Amino acid sequence: MIPELGHIALIISLLLAIVQSIVPLIGAQNRITPWVMLARPVARAQFAFILISYLALTYTFLTHDFTVAYTANHSNTQLPLIYLISGVWGAHEGSLLLWGLILSVWTLAVTYFSKSVPEVMVARVISILGMVSVGFLLFMLMTSNPFERMVPAPMEGRDLNPLLQDVGLAIHPPMLYMGYVGFAVPFAFAIAAMLGGQLDAAWARWSRPWTNVAWLFLTLGIALGSWWAYYELGWGGWWFWDPVENASFLPWLVGTALMHSLAVTEKRAAFKAWTVLLAIFTFSLSLLGTFLVRSGVLTSVHAFASDPERGVFILMFLVLVVGSSLALYAWRANSIRSRVHFEIISRETALLVNNVILVVAAASVLLGTLYPLILDALELGKISVGPPYFNSVFIPLTAPLVLLLGFGIMIRWKQDTLANLLPKLILPAILSLVAGVTFVLMFTPGFNYQAVLGMVLAFWVVLSSANDLRSRLAGGRRFWSLPRSYFGMLLGHIGIAVFVVGITLVSIYSTEKDVRMQIDDVVELGGYQFQFKGVDEVEGPNYTAAQGHVQVTDDGGNLILLEPQKRVYLVQKSPMTEAAIDAGITRDLFVALGEKLDEEGAWSVRVYHKPYIRWIWLGALIMSIGGLLAAMDKRYRKLAARQVAMDKNLAGAG
Repeated sequence: MIPELGHIALIISLLLAIVQSIVPLIGAQNRITPWVMLARPVARAQFAFILISYLALTYTFLTHDFTVAYTANHSNTQLPLIYLISGVWGAHEGSLLLWGLILSVWTLAVTYFSKSVPEVMVARVISILGMVSVGFLLFMLMTSNPFERMVPAPMEGRDLNPLLQDVGLAIHPPMLYMGYVGFAVPFAFAIAAMLGGQLDAAWARWSRPWTNVAWLFLTLGIALGSWWAYYELGWGGWWFWDPVENASFLPWLVGTALMHSLAVTEKRAAFKAWTVLLAIFTFSLSLLGTFLVRSGVLTSVHAFASDPERGVFILMFLVLVVGSSLALYAWRANSIRSRVHFEIISRETALLVNNVILVVAAASVLLGTLYPLILDALELGKISVGPPYFNSVFIPLTAPLVLLLGFGIMIRWKQDTLANLLPKLILPAILSLVAGVTFVLMFTPGFNYQAVLGMVLAFWVVLSSANDLRSRLAGGRRFWSLPRSYFGMLLGHIGIAVFVVGITLVSIYSTEKDVRMQIDDVVELGGYQFQFKGVDEVEGPNYTAAQGHVQVTDDGGNLILLEPQKRVYLVQKSPMTEAAIDAGITRDLFVALGEKLDEEGAWSVRVYHKPYIRWIWLGALIMSIGGLLAAMDKRYRKLAARQVAMDKNLAGAG
């Protein structure tokens, strides 16, 4: 009964989404006030019914209702509670339902946090979000029904994919989807602005907080995915250039460009056409990521679907969204041109170059991701594009991008001069060079020019940010009087610097050994001694495991016990490696069990020393906090309220 209620709630949610996508839009275009006012309540009702549907599917997991095919295929009575809850989105149908629920959450947020935005604009935005919701609800109901019954029902479920039986499943997909789907809101604002012919600074101001929040969620989602892969897959890597990883990275790159472009549009009324285009491309890349994951066109640990029917549906939806958006853009092209003049040496130019580099970087990743798929589809051969391509193309673009972070913050809007700029740059540049070289000489095992470059760039970002903060406070201005958006920018840039430190040092100075070890054998690595003490058999809630014991000592005699596992799950019989990690701010010690080599207790053991790897995820966390602070800036609400008041006055005068 409950699954049927969930299915009915999903159908009702689709009907409400259709009303949401049509009625408010017609009302906004024809100034029919009751139809405009319908937008908020119908969006809230749509959220309520899709939530009911999601809770119904969760109920089937919690009660082990194996008459539902999705539950039978991805659950088990021995599955711990946390995986019964998070397992709902652990495969194709459930993850799509989560996608639709999160879209309704974002739409719900628009209904509550856009009270200062004109009702006509809100109606258009909610209508656009409703159209996106219609597409995904149709996709679920036509090709991916999560409530489909299985007759006869099995006595036991097939269990959740062992690779997903980790706490990472509980936090990574929801966080990533919040970012993915969140970019639908600035997309909707851009489309709504074009429909209403209101492409001024106001729509950019309304879009900025939503963009910042979506970006921070996507940043956290990508970082959590990297962290999960690092400790779960057993080989100590933090980024694979996997096609689906790339699919999440693409909207992040273009979304970062969008954030900066929105700032220029709001403050200087420039880049309007470019900003609208970025809003379209960011959400389009989010949909492309969904297509790659759900269509089955690629092989990945993330890919859940393998049905061509599903892939064709999503591809058609993607073409419809992108095509109609670009058609509207072309129609409104003349009205969204910016006529703002600025000089070569200006903050506008710096931000434009920043945007170009980010888009070129995204294009290079997109090419490397899609090119093998296109060749395969056209039967022109199979090729593999891996880390060598991405590292050689992407990494050279990051150095000038990081360099720009320091320049851009100190350049004036509209026009600046070298005579004014150079004195601001000289001291941070000298200090960055000295600090970078000193750090490599004192705190790394050996001198490396690439390490020096990375550290100089990191110090450059931090010191130039500190110098700009000092100049802003020089006139007696109080620290806490500065806007939150400014602190958000500073933290975002400092997060990039911390991220660069982590990537640089772990890439250059990471060491590893894959060795055969018997009891009491010792391996030295990174100034640590790893002594193998044998393996015991242990039992988990739904698995058995061979648990190794490795004692680690440093030169000071400090003792650390690491206990990696080789698990075999009871249902799917899949062997899984669970690494043991001793985490520290300056290094990680990482041990993973390989295979048993003989009956005398010899095992293959992988040992890693990862310097400063935690700084990668720390940098992402700092960036996310910066995005949150920027989104919380009070001036957005004040300025938006002022705009509404002006609109009302103009309406009264008319």
